[in-house]
Amino acid sequence: MLTLQRRRRDQRGSVRGLVEWVAIVVGAVLVALLVKTYLVQAFRIPSSSMEQTLQVGDRVMVNKLSYRIGDVEPGDVVVFSRPEAAGTDPTAPEDLIKRVVGVGGDTISTVDGRLVRNGAVVEEPYLQPGTQTVGIEQPVTVPEGQVWVMGDNRNNSSDSRVFGPIPESTIVGRAEVVMWPPDRFSRL
Repeated sequence: MLTLQRRRRDQRGSVRGLVEWVAIVVGAVLVALLVKTYLVQAFRIPSSSMEQTLQVGDRVMVNKLSYRIGDVEPGDVVVFSRPEAAGTDPTAPEDLIKRVVGVGGDTISTVDGRLVRNGAVVEEPYLQPGTQTVGIEQPVTVPEGQVWVMGDNRNNSSDSRVFGPIPESTIVGRAEVVMWPPDRFSRL
């Protein structure tokens, strides 16, 4: 009789333990989904359009809260949803990463191979020395609620020079850190 009671107690303990483990796993998955959806997400760099700043295959951590509590600023590296005007290639990535060079109200142009914002040449230390920025010979005023984005690899980037300004609402978040590979770990 005593052994039968002990076996039933052990079985209840095993079932309770299994239920606890399932609850822990489900809870962890839910927390991970919430973090990825609302806080931070890792993105892989698919192209060379941001070289030298970002290399193909780098993984960056993107802060999804940054623009819910702050404004987009020139110089920010952002991940955004691919604009329809960027083409409909089904193999192309859904999200792109570029640098913001102008925000709503800014006037952008290129003069003598340099980026000009609101009449002043923009210093761009992130570009390779000797990089010529061309393609905006006629000044463009960025509409309110939109941003002008360009790749750091200006000669190999499909950016706002091709698809125009993008709505701020399409920005997923600000890229904060190169986290992979380990030897390239750095803040952006």
